[in-house]
Amino acid sequence: MRCLLIASLLAGIAGSVSGHRAPITARKSLGFGPVHPHAVYHSSPYQIITNSFLAQSPNADPFEVARLFVDDILGGEHVQSSYKIRPDSYTDPSTGITHVYVRQLVHGIEVADGNMNINVKDGMILSYGNSFYAGDVPSLLSSPDAKKLSHPHREYCEDLTTALEAQFSTFVSTQNDQVPMGNQKTTEFDEFAGPLTHLHYSNCQFTELANEMASTRPQAIGDVGDMRPALIQFMVAATPNAEVVTDILSKYDQHLEKMTMSGVTHFAPGNDQIDFVVDNVPDAVNPVKARLAYVQVPTNDGSTELTVVWKFEVEMEDNWYEAAVSAIAPHRIISVVDWASDAPIPVPETPKEPASYNVFAWGVNDPSVGNRSIEKENFDGLASPVGWHSLPFDNDPSFEGVKPSKAFYRNTTTTFGNNVFAQENWAGQNAYLANYRPEAESSSYDFKYSPRESDSDEAMTVAKSYINATVTQLFYTSNMIHDLYYRYGFTELAGNFQQYNFERGGRENDAVIANAQDGSGFNNANFMTPPDGQNGRMRMYLWNTANPYRDGDFEAGIVIHEYSHGLSTRLTGGPLNSGCLGWGESGGMGEGWGDFLATTIRSTKNYSDFAMGSWAANRANGIRNYPYSQNETVNPSTYQTLDKPGYWGVHAIGEVWAQMLWLVSQALIEKHGFSDSLYPPMPFENGTVPVGDFYRPAVGKQPLVPIHGNTLAVQLVINGLKLQPCQPSFFDARDAIILADEELTGGENFCTLWKAFSARGLGKDATVQGRTPWGGGIRTNGFATPATCQ
Repeated sequence: MRCLLIASLLAGIAGSVSGHRAPITARKSLGFGPVHPHAVYHSSPYQIITNSFLAQSPNADPFEVARLFVDDILGGEHVQSSYKIRPDSYTDPSTGITHVYVRQLVHGIEVADGNMNINVKDGMILSYGNSFYAGDVPSLLSSPDAKKLSHPHREYCEDLTTALEAQFSTFVSTQNDQVPMGNQKTTEFDEFAGPLTHLHYSNCQFTELANEMASTRPQAIGDVGDMRPALIQFMVAATPNAEVVTDILSKYDQHLEKMTMSGVTHFAPGNDQIDFVVDNVPDAVNPVKARLAYVQVPTNDGSTELTVVWKFEVEMEDNWYEAAVSAIAPHRIISVVDWASDAPIPVPETPKEPASYNVFAWGVNDPSVGNRSIEKENFDGLASPVGWHSLPFDNDPSFEGVKPSKAFYRNTTTTFGNNVFAQENWAGQNAYLANYRPEAESSSYDFKYSPRESDSDEAMTVAKSYINATVTQLFYTSNMIHDLYYRYGFTELAGNFQQYNFERGGRENDAVIANAQDGSGFNNANFMTPPDGQNGRMRMYLWNTANPYRDGDFEAGIVIHEYSHGLSTRLTGGPLNSGCLGWGESGGMGEGWGDFLATTIRSTKNYSDFAMGSWAANRANGIRNYPYSQNETVNPSTYQTLDKPGYWGVHAIGEVWAQMLWLVSQALIEKHGFSDSLYPPMPFENGTVPVGDFYRPAVGKQPLVPIHGNTLAVQLVINGLKLQPCQPSFFDARDAIILADEELTGGENFCTLWKAFSARGLGKDATVQGRTPWGGGIRTNGFATPATCQ
């Protein structure tokens, strides 16, 4: 009853304070998982030298160097606990750094959160993160004591109850405080409390009911062979539909019978993991992928224990979850990440003229700050070798019929290309191939955009009347982002979004599905990022915050923010690991990188403070607590701000991180100046990049270094994403950016970076105690810099 009372109380209060006009709505999303007290990230050579490992020859195979390093860390005794180097490991040609991703194995089964990311260059280990399980190895699943595996999950539930009670009490006591944007406090509380109370209710209440039902079935409690009871438990927690919950509870046996399992076989050797797919899962839009794994669960004495789980990939209408649910009853949700966050190049047979678009040009954030203009297709020979409207027949999911003889590429005349599939989605469904797209006339996408006031019941009709301009804008902005991020290192090897990878590595068939005027909601946007080789999915909504409605597709900052979720998720922990930015500080930074990059892209040489989402939300100060500013009276955020009421959700956490990055960028601009364009020079026909006034001339193996402060900031942030560990903290991400500068410039900005971070409390003496899976803890600001910077 205690669980139910807490859930009811929180739900009632959250609902009672959210009745303001035109709320900033949020789809339901779960994000939760264990904190690993033993996880480390070392970015200093002095920390790495403390091991017995010595640098290898500069010409040594970097993957062999990584193997030797892992063996050294494990002490050479890992008969039961082993590892594998993941296939998404790669050498970044722009930096020369090899990013090696290692996954722990126990009895041949993956430890899903047992990760090492090792960064190698010239035979040396530059940095590494390690969350490998180091305790006693449990018995094999098939052994008699398999059912005796400990289950500290009840303590998880009790800890969550305690945290919710305390934070709810604090929230109520501060409701009358004078804070900027009072509605934002409610939004952040809804964002935090809503999903967690639902998860909490599911773990506390439904688990007992479901397991009572399951105990009457032929399979015994503790049987790990049937994942259906665990999966149906997760679906009750995940679905936002109360009718689905009621139906599952009332027809438990019928749903289990309908859910059918089948094994997945692999043609190529080397994949020893046993995978399954489950059909007819309530509220899932596609079959659910499942596999057995271990996860590490903290215990009360500060250690961790391995728990056997079913790992599920569940695609729903508005979410795409990766969840770990204990395989042995009682089935409890241990972790959940929502992927929604929010060689020679063939030459086309028939050369085509670049397209043109009537759009708000790159750098014009929204209709309030500029007018539309005719812009040309950005034909970047590196990022988009055959333009934005060509893709191979074999990689085109929309092509039906017989491919023309000897033809390789198909040239499209709609907003459908190798990087982006853009279309309307008024129905709010997952299907997209048959959705409407504008058709170009002589390669020109020039369509009317003239919103007008109307009666409320006509507002949707007015918005739909300019859908051609809307989809064109979304296609243009998304391709510009693709090409920009490509030039800063988000390439095929790094897991970018393309249908065809031009034989340059990485996994194909994952262009961004960009849905304009999505009918599944208002006043929001989201981006789903599954692992490399599966399409990213962006949903852009209308905002009913003004008359006429405001179309989020026309606010570039929102599109950039959403696309940047794909960037940060694919680069952190490797292209095949989408579970590294799910909750807490790491989940918050996933929001912060998007805000920072969107703000940086719109900034000009004449400095200005910027708010996020001002135009779409029809709010001068935007949808965050504060605008991004150098002025502490305008934006007072510090590291310790994360402990304040209202900073429980990932968006609020992200604001603090974005504010820090904004100060870092401004410090670099003060030192190095400002570039009017973030785009590097277009490559020559042979693919080489001219230096111009954008880069320093390269010397030897040194990568190209951007000259100006704003371009350098973007490069360091993106390089830092590649260097940081899975589930990074603020400290880890800070250290990765400082290491990125060391590798790119020789460390010439070492003190500039430290001073900028420490200005808002992230100095060397900053601390956090008692960090919890949902972002809690007690933080202390630190303003100290290294002695060399005094």
